[in-house]
Amino acid sequence: MLGDILNAIVHDTLFIKYGLLGLFFNGMFSSFIPIPTELTISALLLGGINPLDVFLVLTVGSIIGGYIAYYLGYNGRLLKRLRKTPEKKYEQKSINIMTRYGWFTIIFFSPWLPIVGDVISIIAGTKRYNIVKYSIAMTAGKTVKAVAIVFFGVHFLHWLIYILH
Repeated sequence: MLGDILNAIVHDTLFIKYGLLGLFFNGMFSSFIPIPTELTISALLLGGINPLDVFLVLTVGSIIGGYIAYYLGYNGRLLKRLRKTPEKKYEQKSINIMTRYGWFTIIFFSPWLPIVGDVISIIAGTKRYNIVKYSIAMTAGKTVKAVAIVFFGVHFLHWLIYILH
């Protein structure tokens, strides 16, 4: 049964049709819309795509997405025009967490926080957080997350294939 599920993921054209380009956009959009990249990464790795290529594409797409999220917050008029302002409860929760633990730390860890983490980059732009500090924290955080996801994804998939055979 698990083998059938894995086979469906690998052969589902939604994931392999667009390959690394699809992963790039998935990584970019996941920086400000809660869209998980893990399923796309798993499908590409199971499909035989080089893990280094997956890592590079995911990292670049995620970093560009982080800058887009910052810009969306920085240019609040654009957010209002798109009607994509963060929900008040998530916005306030994000601000409270950032104030308590420090902006740099939270921006670094934001890729790991579901929903709240997606809002953090937008709020950093809204609050006009220093772009250099933001760039360092966001780039480091997204790179570490990409390394972890690809590394553990490769090893988990090898283990899973070993178990299934």
